[in-house]
Amino acid sequence: MGRRTQTLFVASVLTLILAVVGLWLPVPYVTFAPGPVTDTLGKVDGAPLIEIDGRETYPTSGSLDLTTVEETPRLNLLGALQDWVSSDRAVVPSELVRPPGTSQEEIRQENTQAMLDSQDQATAAALSELGIKPTGREVVVNDVPSGSPASGLLRSGDVITAVGGEKVTDQESLKALVGRSKPGDVVEVTYRRDGRTATAKITTRPATDDATRPMIGVTTNLKLSYPFTVRIRISDIGGPSAGLMFALGIVDLLTPGELTGGKTIAGTGTIESTGEVGAIGGIQQKILGAEQAGASVFLVPKENCVDAVRMKPDLRLVQVASLSDALDALKTLQKDPDSTAVASCPAEQ
Repeated sequence: MGRRTQTLFVASVLTLILAVVGLWLPVPYVTFAPGPVTDTLGKVDGAPLIEIDGRETYPTSGSLDLTTVEETPRLNLLGALQDWVSSDRAVVPSELVRPPGTSQEEIRQENTQAMLDSQDQATAAALSELGIKPTGREVVVNDVPSGSPASGLLRSGDVITAVGGEKVTDQESLKALVGRSKPGDVVEVTYRRDGRTATAKITTRPATDDATRPMIGVTTNLKLSYPFTVRIRISDIGGPSAGLMFALGIVDLLTPGELTGGKTIAGTGTIESTGEVGAIGGIQQKILGAEQAGASVFLVPKENCVDAVRMKPDLRLVQVASLSDALDALKTLQKDPDSTAVASCPAEQ
């Protein structure tokens, strides 16, 4: 074998080795795939996912399924190429899911907070739809990250009642009262824990997004009080996209009859306390998950309809912009599953 041939052979082998190794190198992308569906009218670990205490509830049948997306955060080139050609997966830049400079822990905290907020918003929207007014409100500590200014002083479940002696009425007032100080100042936070009131002196730190703004390092959610309690049990799902389905489940349990008509209804969408339904991510994967679970109808936020209809799924796509839209659609479909009076996602042009 001549020197030229040997050189070409070695170069070819090295190129092949580099190509094979390159397939296993990480790439800045993540994969979305259909995740599990969960019936909001069902049970979690033997207990109702939605539990209402102090108010009459009514039996129901069928399913109101919330849908999820599974994310593959650490993707190599080979996996990305395989998922790229898959019909049930989507490959997106990781920066769309995890903005540069944010840690996995920060993302986890944000998703947890968003899920808790969605439960509270869903409860408020559902009870407002039924004409049930809140009797009070309070700011509850959701999480105190290790190493934060409030670590060891406040804990999850504490109700913050005042800062510097002034009453806290909501999350905006909490932020404003803490904001009167400067980073490094000590603020007195009054809280209620297990029925007892106490005060913690917390040394503030600069906020991560604004060095001039002080923070005490807790995440909170606003709890509205009602004449009865609504509890939602779910811990392995993050983000706000289950809000609509939580709200529908609450309405169904508190009203005679059944919204589902005994069928499997799936859907997704954020929700505001006013009942407004907002767009979410991963709509196509969520629809696929619903199809696999046997759903006949999928409730789609209006802003997501364009992406939803591109799939041409075998289930009916119902367009909703509010909780009232969803309730009206389900009541109509109970009487006539083929009704044209229900707003469907418009066909792709």
